[in-house]
Amino acid sequence: MRNSPSHRTTLWRSSLCLLAVLAAGCDSRDTPQPPASAGTIGNAERGQRLLAQFQCGACHQIPQVPAARSHMGPSLAHMGKQSYIAGQFPNQPETLVRWIVDPQSMQPGTAMPAMGVSPDQARDMAAYLYRLP
Repeated sequence: MRNSPSHRTTLWRSSLCLLAVLAAGCDSRDTPQPPASAGTIGNAERGQRLLAQFQCGACHQIPQVPAARSHMGPSLAHMGKQSYIAGQFPNQPETLVRWIVDPQSMQPGTAMPAMGVSPDQARDMAAYLYRLP
């Protein structure tokens, strides 16, 4: 009876129901989208210098940033490939900029301090981080 018309119809309907359930749970607004290219955010070369200037390497590993080899905070080596910032915010350019400027306003009590970074400087830093492989 596996190849009977009623069995095939049941399988087909079950497959459609499963697809409908999956599609309903996969709203693209809830799924982090890949970050914009580094060039649309800010100046990546300036961002690399700013990451060193603000001593971000005191807590993070950041490729090609002098003295950025700490393990205290998470590595930023693959920031562009991560889905979330701080484990809860969709990894989008403006969200990363807000996080760099004032992480306490987004997650009170986080270990990451506000370092006095301006929004323009944060855009440059984000551009560099998103450029990393």
